[in-house]
Amino acid sequence: MGPRKPKVKKNEAPPVDKLIKPAIGVAIAIVAFQFIRGLGGGIKRVNVADEAELREVFFGEGGTGKSYAVLCQNEESTAPISSVFQDAFNDGSVKAAEFRLMDCDYILPSSEKTVADRFSLDLKKRPSIFLSGTVGAPQQIDEKFLKTGAMLVKYLRSKLEVRAAKIETTADLKTKCLDKEYCGLLLKGTKKAPGAVKDAVNKLLKDFPDIAFASVDSSVLYVLNLEEHLPELQPGQFRFVVFKKISGSVEAGGSRLITSYSALPSTHNVAYAPLNNHISNVVQGTEPTTKLSSLPVVKTRTKKLEESERAKRQRKLDQQRRTKEKAEGGGDSSSSGGSSDNDGSRDGRRAERERRRKEHAEANNIKPKTPEEIAEMERRRRARMAEEAAKWNVAPEDAPDEGDPVEEGDEQNVGDIMEDAGDEMIVEDLDDGDDDDDEDVIDLD
Repeated sequence: MGPRKPKVKKNEAPPVDKLIKPAIGVAIAIVAFQFIRGLGGGIKRVNVADEAELREVFFGEGGTGKSYAVLCQNEESTAPISSVFQDAFNDGSVKAAEFRLMDCDYILPSSEKTVADRFSLDLKKRPSIFLSGTVGAPQQIDEKFLKTGAMLVKYLRSKLEVRAAKIETTADLKTKCLDKEYCGLLLKGTKKAPGAVKDAVNKLLKDFPDIAFASVDSSVLYVLNLEEHLPELQPGQFRFVVFKKISGSVEAGGSRLITSYSALPSTHNVAYAPLNNHISNVVQGTEPTTKLSSLPVVKTRTKKLEESERAKRQRKLDQQRRTKEKAEGGGDSSSSGGSSDNDGSRDGRRAERERRRKEHAEANNIKPKTPEEIAEMERRRRARMAEEAAKWNVAPEDAPDEGDPVEEGDEQNVGDIMEDAGDEMIVEDLDDGDDDDDEDVIDLD
């Protein structure tokens, strides 16, 4: 007998009763997941039948001071909550907004329009999320911010959380800071501020909600017309200035914007306590402010600009020193040689000229002239001018006097004179031409 062939096992399906339990478990898990997402995962739904709640969500009229991020979803919809909206809610870092669900197809009794039509919401853009409350009437959030939950969180924080404005141009400085009643400007010595400085500014934003705050990177930008009044920038040094508007505005047609400043002393650290005290003193009027003759201008920091501003700073220090010496010396210009009189200003230069004129008159025994002598000098000057003018006034002998009318006979005489002069000029020209021809002839004999 030959070798026995091995038996081949046939693939048989497992018993159905063994698959029922896992399938039921998976189905229950899916249903539970969808049910939880359908409930909003803890997200509350706005009661559209409550007009007071609607006005609170739409316009923030309830007095709660809250803002709302609202996802449009029909109450009868079985679709799950948008993952973008759910992830932003689960993040929990947006403290300034309340997350809500709303049926945007609900018809408002007051306008007989749906919520979407009333506030121009495009429900075809999914997810349909709008921001409302204390920030204003509902405004739909653009799709480019709704790709992920993190992007939605970043957008909401940028819109709702109060932050110091970033200054990069002169226009930013004027509109975001100088045009405000009060503004605190932080001049950073590095691109990124330390955590302690950030925490201090965040506390100040909460303590002074009516004051604008801004920051500028002084390591790459230079605030012209302001930094010359501050201590010179040192690497990594932070400086702080409070602006107080005097008058004017940046709006078109308004008067010229005029502002003043008060700088935090260089002996104080840029920390919460010194900053808080300095701002409070400026607002209360116990800390004086200095008027700026020109508005600050934001420039790119260059070595050439730094050298120019350093020279300007030195001239200012020299001027202050001379003024101090003059005050200590009792104002005696003769003892100081007159150098303290001329401080570079218009009055100083005028005083210097008067002093030199007086010294010259005393050295040369020059006496001041009387009014009669001055009048005689003027008469002689006019006579000399008339004589010089007469030398240049050339006229024919037969011409009438200046100012007399020309008579008919005189016109004929003048015409005859001009005709005779013209004939003589023509004859002279012809004669000159003959002479030229004679000179040009070459004798070949």
